[in-house]
Amino acid sequence: MTKLTIGICVYDDYDGAYFTLQSARLHNRDILDRLEFVIINNNPKSNQGKALYNYKNWIKQPASYIEYDNFQSTALRSKIFDLANTEYVLVMDCHVLIENGALKKLLDYYDSGKDDGNLLHGPLLYDDLDGYSTHFNLSKWGAHMWGEWACDERGKSPTDEPFEIEAQGLGLFTCRKDSWLGFNNKFRGFGGEEGYIHEKYRKAGKKVMCLPFLRWNHRFDRPDGVPYTNDLKDRFRNYMIGHQEVGLDTNIVIDQFKDRIPQHFIKEVKNELGIK
Repeated sequence: MTKLTIGICVYDDYDGAYFTLQSARLHNRDILDRLEFVIINNNPKSNQGKALYNYKNWIKQPASYIEYDNFQSTALRSKIFDLANTEYVLVMDCHVLIENGALKKLLDYYDSGKDDGNLLHGPLLYDDLDGYSTHFNLSKWGAHMWGEWACDERGKSPTDEPFEIEAQGLGLFTCRKDSWLGFNNKFRGFGGEEGYIHEKYRKAGKKVMCLPFLRWNHRFDRPDGVPYTNDLKDRFRNYMIGHQEVGLDTNIVIDQFKDRIPQHFIKEVKNELGIK
């Protein structure tokens, strides 16, 4: 029977990680023997990081826990695939809840052999639990991020058939371990992976799919602010690296950031990447 690794990366979000993992375990007791867990602690020396270290001992299912503080990056999620011991991997943010029954349906989907090595997503449910977004529209930028949340009626019901999408937020994604194409190892800091990884799959002849049953809810609000560094320069550099890797026009990225990023930094990144 198919087994699935569920992995999260955490930077000073103990409460989020606690409820994410507890919910996944509490509401999926019927399939716990088919689940494994991976936790990457990106700030292990903080009080939040130490609490996460202690929490891991409560997980009785197979689990891998590593501490990694060489640098901060949302791209560390690639390491989850390196640590996974199962054929399939699901990666999610450490503040995500999954609709009841969705993980069992995902295992059934993988059992059917229909995944074809594609990158799989599901609809994001908003906090009213009615509104949803099935994908990202990559023709638009917003708040210096590539892509805008969008809704396709084909994902309205969990019983709808899977369909191809352009991209989706990376708060939750899943694929075969051996089909994961990986984030560029030069990425640093927060953001820049959306759109890029989806283009990378298309370049490899694969698809990006929405599974309407794989519904998830993401905590966006941070009343006390985010604990990690969220520097637009990091995001700009990641987008430049990603666009260059998959053969997209880096001038589009420069146009989006030129009014917020110092010109000398833009030149530094272009020189780093050999762009004239």
